[in-house]
Amino acid sequence: MAVIPVALGGRSYDVTIEPGCVLKGFAAKARPYFEQYHPQDGAKHRKVPFVGDTNTYRLFREPIEQSLEAENFAAEWFVVEPGEGAKSWAVLEKLCDWLLGLGVTRSDHVFAVGGGIVGDLVGFACAITKRGCGFVQVPTTLLAQVDSSVGGKTAINTRAGKNLIGAFHQPSAVLIDPLVLDTLPPREMRAGYAEVLKYGLLGDTAFFDWLEANGGKVLAREPDDLAHAIATSIRAKARIVAEDERETSGVRALLNLGHTFGHALEAETGFSDKLLHGEAVATGMVLAARYSARRGDMSHDDAERTAKAIGEAGLPAEIAAMGLACDGARLVDHMRHDKKMEGGTLPFLLLNGIGKAYLARDVDLEDVAAFLDEQLQAH
Repeated sequence: MAVIPVALGGRSYDVTIEPGCVLKGFAAKARPYFEQYHPQDGAKHRKVPFVGDTNTYRLFREPIEQSLEAENFAAEWFVVEPGEGAKSWAVLEKLCDWLLGLGVTRSDHVFAVGGGIVGDLVGFACAITKRGCGFVQVPTTLLAQVDSSVGGKTAINTRAGKNLIGAFHQPSAVLIDPLVLDTLPPREMRAGYAEVLKYGLLGDTAFFDWLEANGGKVLAREPDDLAHAIATSIRAKARIVAEDERETSGVRALLNLGHTFGHALEAETGFSDKLLHGEAVATGMVLAARYSARRGDMSHDDAERTAKAIGEAGLPAEIAAMGLACDGARLVDHMRHDKKMEGGTLPFLLLNGIGKAYLARDVDLEDVAAFLDEQLQAH
């Protein structure tokens, strides 16, 4: 077991990584966060609110409910459909109404059981319900375990773009059970692994080296290697979030490595399962590395080493192979809607080398469009 603190003063919390903490003994681990619940309408059990999608409800409802039953608690579930469609105004309204109907108070906790979509939705609902109630992240995908469950970014999508309506609202705890990843399809596992690689690329050369040698074991869910990858990733994110919780100093922006290019690719593919978020970030990191090499910021060899590590993990490294019916200017147009746009300029996360990410504020979007045209036709 590993317990990693996220040090944020009065908003601090722990990330617990423990095999079996969801599948074998959930109530014992989560009990501090639902002690205040009381029986409703004369019911025998105290009701605790859980939110999941249809997949996590099917996979994890039984072990969670059996564990709660032994402690005289019962789960009340709000279930959404999988996919980005759950992060909408309509679903948010239904969820908030459901929470209010349950009588949730500011001292209560709502449990988000699922990937990043569920976590984002629940976190935002809890940020605005009663002006802020508690929630606990129970991430069930690798991507959510190493990235979105930690840090307090919550949001929904709108017609204008992804994650443009949201709030910073930290969870009260994050409970990670690596064993739940045994249910994850290989494609989802690879998508999560992209975010693991990101931590090596942005600031930890030794971790990137380790992943080059052991990434196959992580993807194969070898227990020790998987646990090391998850813990190392979370420690990196916890350090960055503690230093720049609300992304005001530029430090937390480092976590967006690959995301500016990646979000443009997601927008072009309709934010659909044609390109998963982690896959888009993987391709985005290749593009960030190659664009850095084009600017002379990092060596061509390091850029291609990045592309090789991503490709060998089974992730998309070449946009030329995606069959996109667009040009570089269209992808840049998607970038102009990025929420990080400031005063008509868009900061880019680029690289001075592997493990050396930096924030560039002097990027010419016309040059980016020309670079993307080259990439769309290359390799």
